[in-house]
Amino acid sequence: MPEIVAGEQGAVEVASHPDAATLVSGIVGCAGLKPTVAAIKAGKNIALANKETLIAGGPFVLPLAHKHNVKILPADSEHSAIFQCIQGFPEGALRRIILTASGGAFRDLPVEKLKEVKAADALKHPIWTLGKKVTVDSATLFNKGLEVIEAHYLYGLDYDHIEILLHRESIIHSMVETQDSSVLAQLGLPDMRIPILYTLSWPDRVPCSEVTWPRLDLAKYGSLQFKEPDTKKYPSMDLCYAAGRAGGSMTGVISAANEKAVELFIEEKISYLDLFKVVELTCEKHQSELVASPSLEEIIHFDLWARDYAAGLSSSLATI
Repeated sequence: MPEIVAGEQGAVEVASHPDAATLVSGIVGCAGLKPTVAAIKAGKNIALANKETLIAGGPFVLPLAHKHNVKILPADSEHSAIFQCIQGFPEGALRRIILTASGGAFRDLPVEKLKEVKAADALKHPIWTLGKKVTVDSATLFNKGLEVIEAHYLYGLDYDHIEILLHRESIIHSMVETQDSSVLAQLGLPDMRIPILYTLSWPDRVPCSEVTWPRLDLAKYGSLQFKEPDTKKYPSMDLCYAAGRAGGSMTGVISAANEKAVELFIEEKISYLDLFKVVELTCEKHQSELVASPSLEEIIHFDLWARDYAAGLSSSLATI
């Protein structure tokens, strides 16, 4: 007889099912953390498309994966690019990670105009077709700031050696620099099927038909552009680097606060610039309660706390 299990427990049961060898972890937010932990404990390799597993859970998840001899393979485009570039690297060869970012919907908008933008404007991504939350994160560059934290946990580099670079065409998905100053990049069309396929087929390469999988034609682009991001336009970068350096429970708090702030912005309960303020004030409030090595229960507790605190800020921002 089939067994029907719903909700969080259903996700945990599916994640740890004995017939599965790999779990694709793609549930948004900390909701994906418990199923991913269950899969790790069951010895499943993790194809990671859920940022929070490492951003919030890194201090707990990484030792657990090591204990159970489980591989965490990135399915996100930028981290897949880095992973592909470092294949064959000897230990200690990686010197710097360069995460590329499209710049999102407001990359060509002057800073002084940002106070006027609405959620509908932020959801017009110039390159990628994404969900609402990720599209807004691309506009604010929180997606890239959070990826910096994720890169720290995935690849072990300190924050001084992880950088963000604007790249309009989204053809180079990220780069790495080796100890001898060589720079390697992974190029491809802006298509999430590529990193997902590689994660699930690694270490093999699956042949794909050009009929359904168009070949990258660099001549069509002519040139590729790069630019240093403006911290005034993207204050998310400084916030994420600060949270990453604080470590412990702070990285989960900034992720949860941002998720709630994006929700409030999409619902037009706060302005675009208030989105950054909500995240900043939530992180400031958490400093006195920061836990350096949080347990799974503490990670989930602070995730819920950050969402509640961020939600409460929305009604008081006008007086701040």
